[in-house]
Amino acid sequence: MEILIVSGLSGSGKSKAASFLEDIGYYIIDNMPAEMILKFAEFCAAGNARYDRAALVYDIRSGGNFELLFDIVRQLKETVNCRLLFLTASSSTIIRRYKETRRLHPLAQQAGSLEEAVRMEEEMLRTVEEHADHIIDTSAMSTAKLRGELISLFGKVEGSDDFVVNFISFGYKHGLPMEADLVFDVRFLPNPFYMENLRALTGMDAPVYDYVMSFPQSREFADQVKSLLAYTLPHYREEGKTVLVVAVGCTGGHHRSVTLTRVLAEYVRSLGYRVKENHRDMSRD
Repeated sequence: MEILIVSGLSGSGKSKAASFLEDIGYYIIDNMPAEMILKFAEFCAAGNARYDRAALVYDIRSGGNFELLFDIVRQLKETVNCRLLFLTASSSTIIRRYKETRRLHPLAQQAGSLEEAVRMEEEMLRTVEEHADHIIDTSAMSTAKLRGELISLFGKVEGSDDFVVNFISFGYKHGLPMEADLVFDVRFLPNPFYMENLRALTGMDAPVYDYVMSFPQSREFADQVKSLLAYTLPHYREEGKTVLVVAVGCTGGHHRSVTLTRVLAEYVRSLGYRVKENHRDMSRD
């Protein structure tokens, strides 16, 4: 069993960190009092696998009994894999974030200003930072970088990859896929619908596939998009994108879009990426 205590300064990114930790398999509890942590650990040990990895967010809102927290962490380390993660950021960064979000600092009522509240919290949490197993300074860190740092420290969901390319073929007459990140319109290609022997078939059938790809503009278009994907996919992955949705559309979603989606999906799969393929409108009239 693993218990990760997540602490840090208000405005340092604990909420985002908790979301990312949940994505990689942690059961998240926010603002748990220190007095309840040992009981929770006992409950986890007696429970099912759902609680094998738990992340507990403990900060200034949780009561501030940090000496008790340190004692609990020491006890937990004797029996389970327990680590303390501390998130921090510069005072100027935290002040800027609070001004941008217009949120109220937890110590606002005790301090005369936001700057004073930040300084007070830094002093209160100094010993927590000193006891931390891992410290992440988010001052100049993008959301994607924070996610990458957490994955590096605490791992991915077992058996999964962190990036999937989802290809969708669709028909414009049925509307654009709302989840699409990239959209390619292939209505300029010759349409098998006007070939009587191909009309009732789809791009999953060899006669339609061969017909669409027999034209030089189809092959040239596919090559251009392949080059674009080969260039952009590593950058999407680097920026923390977990799912990239690539939509390919024709008029009805039966012939051209299905064919080109198959071509592009097979190419991206050959590059080593996880690929999903969905022909949304292929069976619709």
